[in-house]
Amino acid sequence: MTDTEKEERALLLKRYKETGDKTIRNNVVMAYMNIVKYAAISTRNMYLKFTDAEDIVNEATVALLNAVDSFDPDKDVKFETYASIKVRGAIIDYIRRQDFIPRSIRRFAKEYDTAYSELFNELDREPTNEEMAAKMKLTLSRFENFTYQMATSQTLSFEELLADKGFDLAESPDENGVWSAESSVHNEERSKYLAEAIKALKERERLVVTLYYYEKLRFSDIGKVLDISESRACQIHAQAVQKLKKYMSDYINT
Repeated sequence: MTDTEKEERALLLKRYKETGDKTIRNNVVMAYMNIVKYAAISTRNMYLKFTDAEDIVNEATVALLNAVDSFDPDKDVKFETYASIKVRGAIIDYIRRQDFIPRSIRRFAKEYDTAYSELFNELDREPTNEEMAAKMKLTLSRFENFTYQMATSQTLSFEELLADKGFDLAESPDENGVWSAESSVHNEERSKYLAEAIKALKERERLVVTLYYYEKLRFSDIGKVLDISESRACQIHAQAVQKLKKYMSDYINT
């Protein structure tokens, strides 16, 4: 988008805030629909198997409309940033309301969090699948199956954590292919911690995170890129998200 087009959109929004004309408001919504489309694409791995993209777009569009109405131009925040947070938050809320995650997986996710933290502290390193399975008193195959199913739950939980704290997952890799978040919604310090957390991941985990959040690939497509199964791609993603969530939770709660 050119600078001229950006200025035209900003002027259109300003005119609506000055006049309250509903026709202008509708034009503003149409002008910023790219925010809705981007949010729907970037979260599709969370909802694709449980609801239609059309429902997500509808929820996101309503959120964009509300963002146009509630936006305060006098505050030092860009509308695109403000609207992106509102739209993404609305999508996450909608997915959560569907309650599509079985209780057994929710229970496993909580027990996984506890076991991972305990083993990480005991071993001072990332626990292996075998160690995690033994800690949770599960066979390795059952543990891996639960981990695969947990992927969506972990993703949603991590998205909620970041959305609630004002982080943006929609950043691009740097020239070295490292996914970062240097244009944080609120401040550079938070961005630095998220970028450090991602850089601390293993190479394959970092690649999966990049493909998932930046390239917007599905787990099946990530599996093809890395020459692994869809299940394995989900497992790697879940492990990466677990590490990121722990890292960011420690930072946020300090």
